[in-house]
Amino acid sequence: MVAVVPLLALLLTANPATAQASRTFAQVAREADAARSSDQGQRAIDLYQEGLKLRPAWGEGWWGLGTLLYDQDRFPEAEAAFQRYVATTRKPGPAYAFLGLCEYETRDYEQALHHFRSWANNGWAGTPELTDVALFHFALLLTREGRFIEALYLLTTEVQRRGRAPALAEAMGLASLRMKKLPEDYPPEEREIVWLAGNSALYAALPPNDLARADEYAKRLLARYEQTPNVHYYVGTLRGFEGKKEDAEKEFRRELELSPQHVGALIELARMDLEADRLAEGEEFARRTVELEPQNPETYHILGRILLATDHVRESAKELETAKQLAPDGATIRSHLAMAYFRLGRKDEAKAEMAAFSELKAKEGVMAPAAEKLKSVRTGKE
Repeated sequence: MVAVVPLLALLLTANPATAQASRTFAQVAREADAARSSDQGQRAIDLYQEGLKLRPAWGEGWWGLGTLLYDQDRFPEAEAAFQRYVATTRKPGPAYAFLGLCEYETRDYEQALHHFRSWANNGWAGTPELTDVALFHFALLLTREGRFIEALYLLTTEVQRRGRAPALAEAMGLASLRMKKLPEDYPPEEREIVWLAGNSALYAALPPNDLARADEYAKRLLARYEQTPNVHYYVGTLRGFEGKKEDAEKEFRRELELSPQHVGALIELARMDLEADRLAEGEEFARRTVELEPQNPETYHILGRILLATDHVRESAKELETAKQLAPDGATIRSHLAMAYFRLGRKDEAKAEMAAFSELKAKEGVMAPAAEKLKSVRTGKE
């Protein structure tokens, strides 16, 4: 019996100690939230860190710590906190946006782009302020990667929601002129050309489209930079947006005179030739694009479409399969591949591609947030 008494005493004192530890965490968590609410940033950071030592799986603590560190521009530390938050919660959507923003600031651009894509895949979640900042930086990185059309789509949604802003005009100018650069990375002597193109694109995007002002800036752009690569390409896209197909074609052909290997202009002319049933010239343009940019899915896509129109169906399917391999989330690629398979009698494969097309169109989402989705985020109805 002598040995039993110390054992009972040990068991009786174990539960109060555990309760004390639990109360300590609860107290620290309350104090951390209170400090954050009263704008005591550093005290809140210290308390969140204390609470996370007691409970490392505290998701709300990692979120609170990450946002506070981000507000203090302590981006590497904030990134680490958001990484832990992602690992401890089922719905980390907004954290992906914060991760992308932190990595942008530390110039880890590949990881930033990866996390912005994850954010898009998880529904573009976040406050209106976070949505604005993340969409803008996402678009900048898409421009840097050469995904100019996708970048301009995101920037257009921002212009339609926020109106005119110098930063948006600059970003649109870089994307419109197909410059794989960030605003902080291009030389001062290129500021004017970016400003002219960007304002033209911005006015074309403003609701309702102010095409008169867009044309005014485009004319100034042509007057000063008529011999500069990508200027005629941009003006061609503007004319196409305005429904002036003949003028657009003239600008794309002028671009080719200045830059014979301009893949964007070649693709646009190939598309115009396809629509106008000028298939021989269109095929020539399309084959040149494949040679120039063999990793660009759109080069194989346009060639596959033209070959389908000329009844070279097997060759068309081959080109479209390559396009699919390079861009598996390309909905229109999958639909045209389904057409080729159907004409080859490969009905099961055609059905599979159409199912993939329908699924991708339903998502429509990795690069193109629906206007209503963004509106709901903006108004807090999410």
